Amino acid sequence: MHMLEQTTPDAAGPTELFGSFVLGPDEFALPAHCIREVVNYPDKMTALPLSPPFLEGMFTLRGSVIPVVNLGRVFHPAAPAAEPSHKIAILDYEGVLVGILFHATGEILRVRAEQRSTLSYASGEQHGVVAGTILLDDGARLLQVLDPAALARIENVPQVLALQGAHRQAARRHQGERRQCVSFRVGSSSFALEMGAIQEIIRVPEIQPSVLTSALCLGRINFRGSPVGVVCFHTLLSPAPAGAAAPPARAFLPDQRVVIARIDDATIGFLVDSVDNIVNFFSEEIMPIPMLGKARAGMFGGCISKPELGDIILLEHRQILSSAEIVAMRTGHANLYPKDEPGAAGQDAQRARRNQRQVYITFALENTYAVEIKQVREIIDYSDAITHTPGMPPFMRGMLNLRQQMVSVIDLRCLYQMAPAPPGGQAKILVIERGQDRYGLLVDAVENIMTVNDNRRFTAPKIMRNSSVNDGPRGEMEEVIDIEGEGDGHKTLSVFECDRLLQRLAREMPALAA
Repeated sequence: MHMLEQTTPDAAGPTELFGSFVLGPDEFALPAHCIREVVNYPDKMTALPLSPPFLEGMFTLRGSVIPVVNLGRVFHPAAPAAEPSHKIAILDYEGVLVGILFHATGEILRVRAEQRSTLSYASGEQHGVVAGTILLDDGARLLQVLDPAALARIENVPQVLALQGAHRQAARRHQGERRQCVSFRVGSSSFALEMGAIQEIIRVPEIQPSVLTSALCLGRINFRGSPVGVVCFHTLLSPAPAGAAAPPARAFLPDQRVVIARIDDATIGFLVDSVDNIVNFFSEEIMPIPMLGKARAGMFGGCISKPELGDIILLEHRQILSSAEIVAMRTGHANLYPKDEPGAAGQDAQRARRNQRQVYITFALENTYAVEIKQVREIIDYSDAITHTPGMPPFMRGMLNLRQQMVSVIDLRCLYQMAPAPPGGQAKILVIERGQDRYGLLVDAVENIMTVNDNRRFTAPKIMRNSSVNDGPRGEMEEVIDIEGEGDGHKTLSVFECDRLLQRLAREMPALAA
């Protein structure tokens, strides 16, 4: 039970400043000292999974991640979503930044003590977000005063300040350290896992039924002779109700991929909507995310914001793979389904070769090729913002400004005298770095990331390297990798060598050799 306590005129003291805001027919007020600024609704609002219903999403503002609370839904869960015309008040409470969504801004009010009433809560009663009222115009105008502490800690924000401090300490420890992650899309949001957590990225194979199949577990796949459970990332981010039945069998879209993640002895597959880019970042670029909810808060490692890619939620893979349900799924499949490798000797040989493996990116250029991931600095989407340089050969698309560094974009189809790519493709640019120079290799699409044992790399047959037989890229590739698998899953891919390409460019365009 709570009640309003009217401050008496005898207790009148100095006036206080408040900012007023409009939400539908109601007026609200916030103490002016905690309002950092008021901004327009951003062009891009990123949905934050596993958040309470009143969280509209998040956006980045000058190096900070701002979760946005839809105040209307705090009071009425069925209130409408935000619109581009709405305003956001950035609330700064003890270092925690939270955006509060309003329909419109009001005015700055100087309020006397006798014009205020405070709202008291009975012992043990949960505190709401309204702290009291302001009466103006002889009682004809009433404003509800919002409690900054309650707004910054709706659903008990889990140690936001400690989280921010931990991120700052980690950034100082690893300042200047360049890291890589692979970004992928699930629903309308972009996520990323650090490169070290990813063993391979594959097209969706046949998913076999499992006794552990549920809304979260789609089944199991045979990955390199071992049973691996496949997790639906959509369900991981939006858990189904307890006891929900397993979803029916479904067809998978062409862009969907299974990300095979591994840490220590844990291996699990995550079904995602698409794999987008390889992203380079520095530790100090990671912005902590104030979580307005407790569900799986540890799996969100922070946010990376790139002008050309938008906001990417960096996931903490150790937290995901160590969660009780993932551990149960992994151990359950390992115990229930025997490995398909023939004999213990094969298993021992595989373990002995575990440290002799290379990670490859496979990409399409009419055919599929592989390039060692260590030769590629990052992968970006193809952009029309390329400045054509007069006098350059046709295969030189032009220059691209990538974060204040110029990248020479090379059209590989044109270089190898191949027909132009059909319209409507998924062109990507592989950015490679040699000293201070950067080159962007335009390819049709990036397909997978895979780990291959060194003993599966061979010298290419001479007929593949005969330029009179093959005028395409294969004529310059001296090695191939053999990808194990059954039927169509067994492939032999030519290994693309970036240094050989640059040598060819130096011959055909001497300016590159300078």
